[in-house]
Amino acid sequence: MGCLKRIFYVGIFPVALGVAAWQGWSWWSWATSPVLAGDNDQTVQIQIPSGTAAQQIGQDLEAAGLIRSTTAWKVWNRLQGFNKREGGLQAGTYSLSASQSMSEIADQIWTGDVIQTSFTIPEGWNRDQMAEYLEAQGLVSAGEFLQLTEAVPYAEFPWLPQGIPHLEGFLYPDTYQLPSEQLDAEGIIDIMLLRFEQVALPVYQQASSPYSLQEWVNLSSIVEKESVVAEERDTIAGVFARRLREGISLGSDPTVEYGLGVTQTPENPLTLAQVNTPNPYNTYRNLGLPPTPIASPGIASLEASLNPPDTEFLYFVARYDGTHVFSRSLAEHERAQGEIRDRVDAQLGDDL
Repeated sequence: MGCLKRIFYVGIFPVALGVAAWQGWSWWSWATSPVLAGDNDQTVQIQIPSGTAAQQIGQDLEAAGLIRSTTAWKVWNRLQGFNKREGGLQAGTYSLSASQSMSEIADQIWTGDVIQTSFTIPEGWNRDQMAEYLEAQGLVSAGEFLQLTEAVPYAEFPWLPQGIPHLEGFLYPDTYQLPSEQLDAEGIIDIMLLRFEQVALPVYQQASSPYSLQEWVNLSSIVEKESVVAEERDTIAGVFARRLREGISLGSDPTVEYGLGVTQTPENPLTLAQVNTPNPYNTYRNLGLPPTPIASPGIASLEASLNPPDTEFLYFVARYDGTHVFSRSLAEHERAQGEIRDRVDAQLGDDL
């Protein structure tokens, strides 16, 4: 009997261990499986504040019905630490689904795959247009955005020209994606300045330019506003560069519009009174560049203004279809202006 008892005990231990392992694996498979089977598009937004412990995150996920077990969550994250996986649980707002497995949810939080909001700032927009757009998108207050653009952040961006009254021209136009936590006026301004630093600033630093950084952006902003058709951009930049060299006023309508806060149309062009109105931005009355940029130029206008080609033209006038008539002399220019005005008046008369 003693021998049989020993054989019995020796045989039962592997069976018991196998049953325990099977039970443990079954529990783990259940605990880490999706709470809801199949594809379920219903998502839950979970916000994880900075410094939240892994166990607390697991409790929040379980309370939200996104995972089955806080214990399994704790074990999984401990294993990731033992494996020395890069990253870690990151703060932010996440869009999660109960159809995801626990490991999928954990992967998303470990990699910081947070909710992103996209917005687009077109080339040639000024601060006011940006502020109105961002407020219309429900992202920030227009007033707060404009106010912060007047607080020049030299500490974070020491390359910004000294003494500028605001950030006009340096808020780089592009499409941006930001985590919801950074979607405030300061965060938006910072990422736009950073994009200028990454995209535009190296172009200037690697070139030999007769302009200071501020002069370059000022000129580029005027070229941006005047250049509706890309094929004309270099010529327009060349005309302005030549006029600056020869001490001739730039005579740019967009600078007058910016200074007066108006926008001309074919039906309502700038009046003679407006063109003659004294204003720091009136480049008909004032020689040289305006005090600040008048808009945010894109990279094409920045590059064209940095190394503008020589040109025989000194004047150009808009046809109101995006293109311009370029002239070599004032007489040619005035003749082109008259012909375009007559054509526009005739078209407006036909529309009545």
